[in-house]
This record gives sequence, structure tokens and C-alpha cells, in this order.
Amino acid sequence: MTREPEETVASKITRILAERIVSGALAPGEKLRQDHIAAEFGASHVPVREAFRRLEARGLAASEPRRGTRVASFDPAEMREVAEMRSALEALALRHAVPHLTAAMLAEAERAADEADRCRDIRSWEAANRRFHRLLLAPCGMSRLLRTIDDLHAASARFLFGGSAAAWEPRVDVEHRAILAALRKGDADAACATLARHVKRIGPLPRRARVEQGGYPLFG
Repeated sequence: MTREPEETVASKITRILAERIVSGALAPGEKLRQDHIAAEFGASHVPVREAFRRLEARGLAASEPRRGTRVASFDPAEMREVAEMRSALEALALRHAVPHLTAAMLAEAERAADEADRCRDIRSWEAANRRFHRLLLAPCGMSRLLRTIDDLHAASARFLFGGSAAAWEPRVDVEHRAILAALRKGDADAACATLARHVKRIGPLPRRARVEQGGYPLFG
């Protein structure tokens, strides 16, 4: 999660609570208690309420009348929505990033892809995978778009850690290679189309398709 240059108390609380929610340390439906959180961070209730508001805006928390604020739950429909949004927005970001991508940037992205392929646990894979995507998209220079994509990646990670950890297995992601190959050829259309397809697919494929495509496709 991206830190602000000069992090306010509300930003710090938001960041740490978001990390706990994404990792599963705070479970869906768990109550976020203002008193306890304020005491933990040595803060008043004002920055805690602001942090809750920011978490709600990111879809990580939900407030209920007379019940306070809780960690947001998620369901398959929400997973599909996140995948559809990532597909559209990452392809848009890549389209704008392509004119600014250099050979050095592509080499760094390839190193991130190599790292992801070598990972043997889901959390290190998710971090390397997120880095791969960020390296390719950041040159678009569209800060609001990138912040939205970051939030969607956090949602993807939460689904992955919360519901699919048992099904995850190490693999070589051939679609990462296809995206890089298209970019090196200057074929922006192929790169964007591959990326859109790659992140749109959710859930495990049938075994035969997994063998043929060389990957496990949950939130690429």
C-alpha cells in the first residue's frame, strides 16, 4: 500500500487497518472499535473516524446504523466486479503507458515476473505479481487512475488470501511473458488485449486448460 510523503495520523491508521483487512488479520464482519483503535494509535476519535471513512470509500469497511463500522464482507459477484474493473482500467493505463515504456523498464518488469514465478507461497507471489503490474502501468502518469487500480489490487489480494489460498499453487505465468513480448515488439493492441484478458479471469480453470495455459488465473 502506498504511503503519503508526510503521513497524517488518519493516513497511518487507514494504511495499517487496510493492510490488516487485506491480509485477513481482520476478518470479514469483524467490528472496528473506535475506542480500541484510538488507544492503540494514541489518537483521538477524529482521525479514527476519518480512517473509517476512507476504508469505506475503498470498499474495505461498512458502517451500519446502531452497529458501528465493520470489516466489509465479499462475495463472488464482488469478485467479478473487481476483475471487470481491473480489466478495463489496467488496459487503459497500459495504453497510456506504452509511449513511455523503456527497455530498462521492461527489463525490471521481467525481473518482477521472474520473481513471481519463483515464489512458493501466496503472499510473496501476490507482492511480486502486483509489482509486475505496477511497473508496466506507472508510466501512464495518471495518478487518479493508478490509485483506483491500487485499490482494486488490494481487493484482489483480499479475495485471494481470504478464499483461495488453499487452491493456489506455484506456477509460471505465461501471460506475463506474452504481455512483455508484445510490448517489446511495439504491439500495444496485443499487449493491452492480453492484459485485459489476464486480469479478467477469476477462479481456477479446469485442469486441462491450466496445463495448456501454464498458469493459475485467479486475479493475475
